[in-house]
Formats: sequence, C-alpha cells, structure tokens
Amino acid sequence: MIHDTSDPTQQPAPPVPDVPAPEPSARSLRGQDVDPASIPAEEDEEARLPEPVDDSAEFEPEGTLAVGRAAIERAVKLAPTSPGVYRMLNSANDVLYVGKAKSVKKRLTSYARPTGQVARIARMIAATVNVEIISTATETEALLLEANLIKQLRPRFNVLLRDDKSFPYILITGDHWAPQILKHRGAQTRPGRYFGPFASVGAVNRTITALQRAFLVRSCTDAFFESRTRPCLLYQIKRCAGPCTGEIDFPGYTELVREASDFLSGRSRLVKQELAGEMEKASNDLEFERAALYRDRLAALSAIQSQQGINPRTVEEADVFAIHQEGGYSCVEVFFFRTGQNWGNRAYFPRADKAMPPEEVLGSFLAQFYDDKPPPKLILLSHRIDDQDLLGEALGVKAAHKVEVSTPQRGEKKELVAHALTNAREALGRKLADTATQTRLLQGLSAALGLARVPQRIEVYDNSHIQGTNAVGAMIVAGPEGFLKNQYRKFNIKSEGLAPGDDYGMMREVLERRFKRLINEAAEGKKPADDSVPQWPDLVIIDGGQGQLNAAREIFESLNLSQVSLIAVAKGPDRDAGRETLFMPDRPSIKLEPRDPVLYFIQRLRDEAHRFVIGSHRKLRKKDIREAGLQEIPGIGPSRKRALLHHFGTLKEIERASVADLGKVPGVSAESARKIFDFFHPGNG
Repeated sequence: MIHDTSDPTQQPAPPVPDVPAPEPSARSLRGQDVDPASIPAEEDEEARLPEPVDDSAEFEPEGTLAVGRAAIERAVKLAPTSPGVYRMLNSANDVLYVGKAKSVKKRLTSYARPTGQVARIARMIAATVNVEIISTATETEALLLEANLIKQLRPRFNVLLRDDKSFPYILITGDHWAPQILKHRGAQTRPGRYFGPFASVGAVNRTITALQRAFLVRSCTDAFFESRTRPCLLYQIKRCAGPCTGEIDFPGYTELVREASDFLSGRSRLVKQELAGEMEKASNDLEFERAALYRDRLAALSAIQSQQGINPRTVEEADVFAIHQEGGYSCVEVFFFRTGQNWGNRAYFPRADKAMPPEEVLGSFLAQFYDDKPPPKLILLSHRIDDQDLLGEALGVKAAHKVEVSTPQRGEKKELVAHALTNAREALGRKLADTATQTRLLQGLSAALGLARVPQRIEVYDNSHIQGTNAVGAMIVAGPEGFLKNQYRKFNIKSEGLAPGDDYGMMREVLERRFKRLINEAAEGKKPADDSVPQWPDLVIIDGGQGQLNAAREIFESLNLSQVSLIAVAKGPDRDAGRETLFMPDRPSIKLEPRDPVLYFIQRLRDEAHRFVIGSHRKLRKKDIREAGLQEIPGIGPSRKRALLHHFGTLKEIERASVADLGKVPGVSAESARKIFDFFHPGNG
C-alpha cells in the first residue's frame, strides 16, 4: 500500500552549509534513518505461543447449564431479529464471548437449546448470567464492531489475536527540498510517500540499505543535513549523493528520488532498464567511472529482489494467509506482496480452543487483523471461511476500495498459498520445539532450587548508576515462551534520601513499587492487558549476594509475599561465569556445576536483565548530558532549550553554531544568541 501526503506546492530551497560539523562515527550513523515517531516501537518482539486453551474436557453439570440457558432465554425475548453484536457476561460482569449475527434473536435461540452444544460452548453457556446486545444497521457493521470489541475486551471464549502491533513502512519525506528515506511506524501525518506495510523492521532496514546503494538518497536528519560543510561518511562509501554540500544539484537529486519512488511503486523493471541504458551510454562514451556507478546501482537493485525470495508474476498487491494446527496450537503465516514484490512475512499464534477447526480460527483472526490496518485489494486464504464474502464487503467499506477474499484452487495464487502454508507448518514446529526446551529448563530450575512448582513467570531485577547519578532499576520477565519483552519494565529511582551508590536502597524501592502496584491492582480487580501471561511471578531473581537478598526479603516480609520464591545470584571470584553462588532465604547457599544447563539458564536471565538495565541507564544519562549544558546558561528556559535542540539536534551542534545561526532559531533573540555563543566561547566576543 502506498500513501502520498507530500505538498506539491512546496518550493525547493538551496542548502546553506555554513555550520561545521564533525564526521559521523559508525555509532552516530545508526538511527539516522528512523522517524522519531517510530522509536518507541522500534524492535519487533518475537511472537509466542499462547497458553493452551482446552475447554473440551467436560460439560458443566446440567443444573449450571440450566441457569445459563435461562439467562440467554431472557435475552432472547428482548433480542431483535435484525443484525447486531451480543456479549455474554459472567457473574463478575466479565465479558466471556462476543459474537455477531444476521439475526441476533435466532443466534441466541440456538444457544438456549438443551442439546447439541459442543463442550466449549456448553462451558460458556454455563458461566453466562447476562447478555448485552448492540443493534447495527447491517451485518457488515456487525462484523467490524465484533472485531473491534474482541480486541478491546479480549473475551475468554473468542479467538484472540496477539502481537498485533502496527507494521513498519518506508517513508520518502515531502517536507524538504532534499527528501529523506527512513522507516516509520504509527500515524502517517508527516508529508511524503509511504510504502508498505513491511513484515518487520529488519525487512525495512535491509531494503533501505539497498535503496541507499541503488539511489543514493539521504537518510540523515534535517538538522544534521543543514549543518554539513563537507560530505559525511555515507557519501564516501557511496550510499548518499551528497546533496547537503552540493555534490549533486537539485534536478539530479530529484531524479534519484523519483527513481527510488518508482522502484517502490512497482515499476522496478522500468527503473532497471533506465539504469542499464545509462550504463551502456556511459561505457560507449568511455566514461567508465560513471558506468561503474550505474553497474553498482543495478547490482544493489538485484540484491533487493533476491533478498525478497518469492516474487509473484501475476499478483501485484495481496496479503496471503495460511493456517496450520498441531499439538493444540494454531499458527497463521502472513505474507505481504506489494507492487509485485515480496515485502516479508510474519507468523502469528492466536489463542484459541484446541478443538476449533482451522476455518473458524482463521476467520476470527482475519477480522481482528484488519481492525487497525489497511487491507489490500486481494486477500488469499488457505482455507475457505464462513462469511468470506461478507468479510470482503466489510473490508471494502473500510478501505474505500474493492477487496476480494479468495481461496485459490490453481495457478500462481495457489502456489503462493502453498508456500505460506509450508512456512506456517515450519514456524509452528520450531516454536513447539523451542517451547519444549524452555519447559525442560524450567523444570530443571524448579528441581535445582527445590521450588514447590515449576515457575510460569520469572522476574529478574537489576540496578544501574554511576556514583548514584541517573540511577535506574529494571525488571525483565521470562516464562515457558522465553523472554517476554512486552512485560519488561524500568524504574527511575525517585527516593531522595538514598546515599549515592546505595544499591540495597535502590533494590528496596524497585521491589516495593513493583509489588505494591500488583497488590493494589489485585484489590481493584484490574486485569493484565495480556491475560495469557501470569500477572504474579512464581520466582524473583536478584542480581547480587546475601546483602541484596536481605534487602529484597525485607520488602517481601513487609508486604506478606510468602507465595513468591526469591533467590539472589552472586558472581563468582573475579566475576567468572560458571562459579556463581545462589542465595535463598533460610537455606544454605548452593553452587551448580559449571556446565549445568540450569546454571546457563540462570546466567542468561541475569545477563538479559543486565543488558536491559544498562541500556535504560545509558538512555537516561545521554538525555541528561544533552540537556545539562543548556540548563546552566542564564536566560535559557525550557522553551528555548527545546527549540535549540529541535533546530540543531545535539548539544555539540549548538556549541559549534555561530551567533547568526543561533539567531535563526525561533524564539531566540539576537541578545540571547550572543549569550549562548559567549557561554560556549568565553573570551571570543
């Protein structure tokens, strides 16, 4: 899908490179091709298997079923014969199930029948004490509302889509005379052309890197661009045309941007023909350096298409869905094809009862999948679903263009579905194998530590600071599915009475804040956003020795947390891995064998917590350093500070700026510009 939000009336302006700037390091080059709006969701989390849902074991006692049927029969008397959405609720007013129907009255009547219900439906009926109904004008509206409510309410008896974050796009900006190429997530509000969706950030990164080699379009920020007086490293390694310093003129750079847009729009064959023609022309004119440049650009384009794997010949824009079931789990593999190119694939593991057929799981999955995403013109499925035509009609209304939902039986479309089905089968097999390995490690950990049960949620805590400054604590979470990164949390240390470097005090604050919040949420009846992950930990691991354990134990005892097991992991002599000591309350410390898989597992947990807390600390320290210099300048308040950082990007660029450049910043007067310059250049007045 391609979206164009650029302003055709904008006039180009020539660059004014009068502010010197240092050559960027490899570290500074990373992240320049990122839209700031995308930063919070930059990393893709690995999809994980849901908790198994098995409601097929037994029926509820007939008496309980009778109570549920009676509640439904009361709702039938008031139910309309028109389309709508119904919600079944239990005694705690929790939504058990959300459904839609062409005739709500007929659908509810089917639930009230005394026989013919499968086990899952019987259990749902038995738990029902009330039914709420929302009427809609059409069945199409009912389908869209049902999908929205399922994602919002996450009912126990519905198929639940997880890992449904927004997809990344490639953006070629339209608000600067020299457009920038970058990856973007979220609302498409910035002027420019958006190309996507891509399956992952990795797919976008690879494509952008190859596009830079092929079309030499810049990826640096506007502030970095405006500050250049000589080309940066990307120009030297032939990944940018150098428009910042006039290495290429405006018409030439505009042509490069046009070629990049044409390639992403599906006109790749035409672009390659044009480049091949220019290469041959340059060779005939004996301009071999220019011919070599075109040769390298053609090679970069070929690399993009080779990395994309399967590329369809007759399908220009489509999403392909294939579902495979095994071991009580379902995997839905999704492939994205845009402009005749494969823009990646992703595996999903929706939460569903193991007795549900693949057609039912896939149908519910699709409605939720497109609740917050633009559908393409064609959707190809491995299984024909109920209401397939209705889904196409509903998505067409939402997208304002015709959407065809098809289950192909022959030809290239059938081959695309078969390829997706193979990937779904392999993805589920890998996930089941990984889960089995993780389960064995958890069982071994439970045995080694003498735990009452195998932990389903492990929380690991660590702190980081430099002489007490920028102190931050962090929590990482692991379980049967491995690391649960969407459950990670960081804690900015707030206690004012702590002595610099008081690790014990920091740990007390982190644990107290964490578990007081859990206790309060439990008292208020709040549920976690992802109800497939346990809210309370079975095991807490502290990075440290006996002192850290005692600090944590004090908090646990004050909050009466007897149900949570606690251990501290102390590094060995000379901090050698493999010689760690494990401390536990009221028990002697233990050491595991250096090659024990359980010890490796504990080391991985500790190292992941260390990695996460160090990263959080560095971000905090970097922000503090960036702002510290400005805070000391007399007369520079928060508004001017933000304006300066927004204009120049970094404190170093502000320090390098001339008085005239400082005066160009909105809100900075000539007098303020002189004060700022004098602060950084004393004696140079």
